[in-house]
Amino acid sequence: MSAVDFHARLPPAAGARDDLLRVMDDLGIGRAAVSAGGLVDLDRLSELVGAGAGRSAHRGGRSAVRPVADNDFVLRNTHRSGGRLLPFFFADPATDVAAYAAEAPSYRGLEISPAVHGVRLDDPGVRALVATAEAARHPVYVVCLGRPGTRAADLVTLARAFPAVDFVFGHCGFTGLDVRGLATIAPQPNIVAETSGCFTAVARLALHRLGPDRVLFGTEYPLQHPRVELAKLAALDLAPAVLRKVTSENALRLLGEET
Repeated sequence: MSAVDFHARLPPAAGARDDLLRVMDDLGIGRAAVSAGGLVDLDRLSELVGAGAGRSAHRGGRSAVRPVADNDFVLRNTHRSGGRLLPFFFADPATDVAAYAAEAPSYRGLEISPAVHGVRLDDPGVRALVATAEAARHPVYVVCLGRPGTRAADLVTLARAFPAVDFVFGHCGFTGLDVRGLATIAPQPNIVAETSGCFTAVARLALHRLGPDRVLFGTEYPLQHPRVELAKLAALDLAPAVLRKVTSENALRLLGEET
């Protein structure tokens, strides 16, 4: 069974879809869940993520300049991928609640980013988006931060309020070494961890603490080359049955693609 990348991005650029499919072909990745990319440049993104451990880089919990995800670009390009690219709606809780509610049937999942949009996970807009995801049976991808309202514990609170929704703890936390975050989400069964960007030791610990049914392979392409993430899993020397769960079966289950 070919791998399923649970977290890649399509920046709004000519040839982005073909570039991603070419990389997937080279590495034996059959399908990928994709969100909009290119909302902020890397310097700004670094500032926003780094502010999670200290003073917020946002005003009043909201970004001073609102990045806009080109969800329409993602949808057009996934439709032209022969079913290999599965679109996620990248939502700004301040502006996209109605749009996601209207367009949810066209998508396969939802992404919410406290860093990009400066939102807390207890924001009413977040809850409204997740309620739509619940109705659409969409998984919800979230990258937690280190500031109040965006931590792993806040994701657990949200997941408890929506027990029928599958939440994805992006990158196994926001530092690459967020082992405390893994311990925090472990008792909450409707949260799974996605491994892009984390250390090998953290990926191994995710499997130990959550079990092989709650860990997902992802890449954060194009910021990370998928070859690197596949090498990380190979270094874990997992049993074939466990590797299949992590690289494909768990993703297919969450995406409703089980055969």
